[in-house]
Amino acid sequence: MKYSEIKDLTVDELVKRKAQMTEELFVSRMKHSLGQLANPLEVRFARRNLAKINTALGSKLSEKKA
Repeated sequence: MKYSEIKDLTVDELVKRKAQMTEELFVSRMKHSLGQLANPLEVRFARRNLAKINTALGSKLSEKKA
């Protein structure tokens, strides 16, 4: 997922995506700890996507305040 795709979303959509990505990160971590994750890089990708969403959300919220 690219940042250019994320920055065009609304605040409500970003909040929903954030919850979805948090859940995905949790599941990936659990599967990795149990040895069931086929590709361990999925944890890294989920973490990075969550960071991109948090960055876009912070940007949108700061624009609202200004």
